[in-house]
Amino acid sequence: MSEKELGKKWDRCLADGAIKIGTGLGLGIVFSVLFFKRHTWPISLGSGAGLGMAYANCQNDLRSHYMLQRSEKEQV
Repeated sequence: MSEKELGKKWDRCLADGAIKIGTGLGLGIVFSVLFFKRHTWPISLGSGAGLGMAYANCQNDLRSHYMLQRSEKEQV
């Protein structure tokens, strides 16, 4: 894998992580304010879920170079 391709994958991982953590944080704040009387655990739960999803996506993206790809003939 070239450095340029690896750099693109890391950029995608960081962007995806920022979006997912931000979304989880935002949803956690909304749920905390509207439903849970301003407790902080929904904020932590939402941020953690976003971080976990981002980590899983990055792991799959970085490992995709090493996975064997099936040809279209084999998939049918």
